[in-house]
Amino acid sequence: MYNIPSFFIAAVLLISMTTAMWLGIATGKRWQVNENSESKSQANAVQGSLLGLLALLLGFTFSLALGRFDERSAEVVKEANAIGTAWLRTDFVSEARRDAAKDLLRRYAEVRVEGTDISAARSQEREQHVDRAETLFGQLWSIAADEALDPGGPAAVAFATSLNDVSDALSSRDAAIERHVPEPVLYLLFGTFVVLGAVIGFTYAISGVRPGIPIYAMMMLIVVLVFLIIDLDRPRRGLIAVDQSKLLSTVEMMKSQ
Repeated sequence: MYNIPSFFIAAVLLISMTTAMWLGIATGKRWQVNENSESKSQANAVQGSLLGLLALLLGFTFSLALGRFDERSAEVVKEANAIGTAWLRTDFVSEARRDAAKDLLRRYAEVRVEGTDISAARSQEREQHVDRAETLFGQLWSIAADEALDPGGPAAVAFATSLNDVSDALSSRDAAIERHVPEPVLYLLFGTFVVLGAVIGFTYAISGVRPGIPIYAMMMLIVVLVFLIIDLDRPRRGLIAVDQSKLLSTVEMMKSQ
């Protein structure tokens, strides 16, 4: 489902709910003559139960998607801070290796910024980007290892520790990008919407009433909420993007020095 455009999913959901509602209306009209007040009450009770279940599923799924989005935002700040700290500690590196360390770290940060434009759906391109970052980091770590051997001391340890934080931030951020709302939850949500549409149509039909504007407004609102859930769950692809300004400002700071 992740590779399907959000607008397409929302449109299909709206069409499916509307179609299910009119099928429910057609079914209800055929059974209307045999319905009594008790069966109408049962239909209303089922409709109310489905609305309650829908509210629960929407709240749970929206909370899950928003939590994932907040986690990705926090990981960007964490990585920017880790890179910034490592940049400051390059001043601890001996003069013979300092310029090389600064250049490698600057290039590493630029590669990580470039990665913000790569959609998570383009998995092969993302893997190539991560490989580039890891190659640069490997060269940085070699400098840190050389520093630990000669001249060694607390300064070399501090630089190596900051690079370790950079590596952890890379792994954490990429892992956060890969975490999504489980697809079975989304399928259950969509299935509930379609069934609800059919029940609403059936209930209105056996009551002898046509669905009014409020019903269509509710369906539109549901579709908008689903679109937001999917959009929040799609880092680097949806309309709601994770703020990268902290990482960008870190790179600009490094370039200015």
